[in-house]
Amino acid sequence: MKNSNYGKVYFVGAGPGNPELLTIKAARILAKAEVVITDRLVSEEIIKEYVNPEAIIIPVGKQGRSNASTPQTEINNLIVQFATSYKTVVRLKGGDVSLYSNVLDELLTVNEYNIEYEIVPGITALSGASAYTGVPLTARGYATGVRILTYYQDEAISIEAWKHLAAFEDTLVFYMTGNALPQLVNNLLKAGADATIPFIVVEQATTPNQYVHQFNLGEFNQQLHPEFLSPSLVIMGKVTALYKQFAWLPNNKERKHYFKPLQDYPELISLINNIQHLSHVSRA
Repeated sequence: MKNSNYGKVYFVGAGPGNPELLTIKAARILAKAEVVITDRLVSEEIIKEYVNPEAIIIPVGKQGRSNASTPQTEINNLIVQFATSYKTVVRLKGGDVSLYSNVLDELLTVNEYNIEYEIVPGITALSGASAYTGVPLTARGYATGVRILTYYQDEAISIEAWKHLAAFEDTLVFYMTGNALPQLVNNLLKAGADATIPFIVVEQATTPNQYVHQFNLGEFNQQLHPEFLSPSLVIMGKVTALYKQFAWLPNNKERKHYFKPLQDYPELISLINNIQHLSHVSRA
């Protein structure tokens, strides 16, 4: 049962970056929001154009290797504290709410306090990158399905699983894996992957700063390659050979950040500090 002492929390997916890919429902909820607790990977244009101008905007972004990242426990506490004082609280997440977004921790929190909530899906980076590179992930004759994974250490994937992945019957899509790509490629090759299998790394998919890098497994670790800009999505498999044929969006040659690093968060953010028991809010 809903606890009448709290407002309602909306977990909303903001899409992969391009503000025009925000859903109609998400825009409607943001227009009435009193508080928006937002990730770093949410377009600044979405905040400016769609969020209620009277809303409190709180950045609680996470960024790999950054000390400015907000701990998950603090985000959980903020959701509860703001739901105590406001009727409409939005937890705004990049991409889709249910895919690599830590939503489970936050759902457990609202359930613990019997806070009413709703989950609003968004376009994930997976489908956004597929559309904006012209790579159909399950193209007939190229792949039988899609495997969605993340890789950051060897223990994350078992030896037996590597063998199945290396067969490349499916298209493999890796989130949050840009920094570990050399190890990922080596593990696939050791597991028997064909060295000619192509793959692409899509930086900042769907945004004006999208940039696509093309490689194959056998050559990747023998050539120089840049540090990939965040967020980057890795798409591996035979379907990525279609990129050259169907790419319709040119690369942005500047290769600059679309999503500002946490320490440079937008000046538009304001915070009201008169909420009871709210002793600390992380300002990135």
